[in-house]
Order: sequence, then structure tokens, then C-alpha cells
Amino acid sequence: MAESTTTDVLSMFALPVYLSALLIEALISRGSTAYAMRDSLNSLAMLIAAAVVEILPRLAFVGLMLVLAELSPLKDIVQRQWWAWLLLFLLDDFTYYWFHRANHSVRLLWAGHVNHHSSKHFNLATALRQGVGERVPKLAFWLWLPLLGFDVAMIILMIGLNLFYQFWIHSALVERGPAWYEAVFNTPSHHRVHHASNVRYLDRNHGGVLIIWDRLFGTFAQESDDEKPRFGLTKNLVNPTVWQTLTHEYRSIALDCRRATNWQDRMRTLLWAPGWQFDGPDRRADTLRANAGQR
Repeated sequence: MAESTTTDVLSMFALPVYLSALLIEALISRGSTAYAMRDSLNSLAMLIAAAVVEILPRLAFVGLMLVLAELSPLKDIVQRQWWAWLLLFLLDDFTYYWFHRANHSVRLLWAGHVNHHSSKHFNLATALRQGVGERVPKLAFWLWLPLLGFDVAMIILMIGLNLFYQFWIHSALVERGPAWYEAVFNTPSHHRVHHASNVRYLDRNHGGVLIIWDRLFGTFAQESDDEKPRFGLTKNLVNPTVWQTLTHEYRSIALDCRRATNWQDRMRTLLWAPGWQFDGPDRRADTLRANAGQR
């Protein structure tokens, strides 16, 4: 499909850029704890796994997008005009925000996203540590855009450009940008918050390119000089293999569902936020913040 080829061409261009930038950052960071060889190799392995897992779901969803685009009564109005690109940029980023927020709000979706957060290092290699399980349902969140008449190739290209921007915000070397930029756009500072396991930072800053969605919908948190982000999970894995990193939350969900004695608790295990347990303390992010007297 031409639309899938659009993404493949962008990836062929982007991957050498990613790897070159990663090597430069690693060289600049020599002597610090910013990089660890095994951790970075695991991140690259997860990138490969994500690319393989995504092939069939992407083809299926792109095919469905093409059908929906043909059904749209707006297809001859939107086309590829300049304002359509601008509107699509906003709607794509809006969609990404809710997709990303859902990955942190629904435990079954979190199981596919958690490996992106599993590194205790925050660097450009971590950006390549893609959530493998999340690649299966991902494009379902974008199915409403072809119904609005947007060209499918435009949608797929915009998704790729959004991810290209996000690669660069996975850096601990950049402190903060100008105040106006920090107010509107996602930045390394905002994304360090997103990858942090500190209670005040949990499940915050879900934006892709823009941070305005988090400000509008109450999920924004400012990086504080008084509390540096601690990267990784609230309970980190100990020397995991790539397979363990990719599957540990799915296995944990399966065990919790097996222990549950009724279907209500099994459904809550799957659909409620990570941290909730039917037979244990509520450790969801909002509950932890409330218990700590934080907003």
C-alpha cells in the first residue's frame, strides 16, 4: 500500500539520523551514568520487535482507513490543502494525547506500553525502546480522521512526523527552552517528568508535540528543581531479558485475573488504571498523590 510505503520511506530516512544522534549523545555523556550498554542494546532490540509486531496490524488498519476515507462525505472538500495540513497536525496530536493517556489509564494497554518506561536511563536510546504490545491497537485511535475526509497518506505521514519530533525530547542533556516554547510544546523537561517514577510526576505530560493538551485536561506537571525525576518504574525489574521486559505486565495481569474470584474484579484488573488491585492497597497514581497530599 502506498500509505504504508510513506511510513517506510520516513523510517529509512529517520533511523540513520536516530542512530547517529544516539552515538553523539553517548559520546558527550561519557563518564556519566546516562548510558548503559546492555540497557541501550535492549532498547534497540525492542525497536526491532515493535517493527515486526506492527506489520500486520498496520496493514489491516491502513486498509480500514482507506475504506473509511472513501465513505467520508468530506473527502472532496478536505483534500491536501494547506489548511488541511494544519488542522490535521492539531487533530493528530490531539489523538496522540488520548492514545498515550489511555496507555497509562488502562492496565491492559499499559502492559503494551510499559517497556518504553522500563529503563532507568533517560536518553535517545530510550526513545527507541518502543512499546511493542501497543503497536497492535494503536491505529484504531486514528480511525476517526479518515471519516473527517483526511487523506490516509497524510494521516500516516503526520503520525510519523509526530514520532520523529518525540525522539528528540528523550534527552537529559537539554535543560529548558524559552518560556513561550515550554508553554506550548512538549520538551525534554516535560518529557523527563513523563518518564519519572516520583509520585508527583506519575502519569503526567502525555502530549506528543504539543503540551497544551495536558494543560487543558489537567495532566500537566512542571519539572521541579527541588525534586529531580527518578526514571524507570515504581517497581523496577532486576536485570531482565528483553522477553521479560516485553511480557512481565501481561503475565502479572494473567496471574491477577486467575486469583480473582469474580468477573467484576477480572474486568477491573484489565480496564482500570495500573496500581489497582482487588486484594491489595490502591496504588494508582492519583491515589498515591492524594495520600501524599499532592495534586
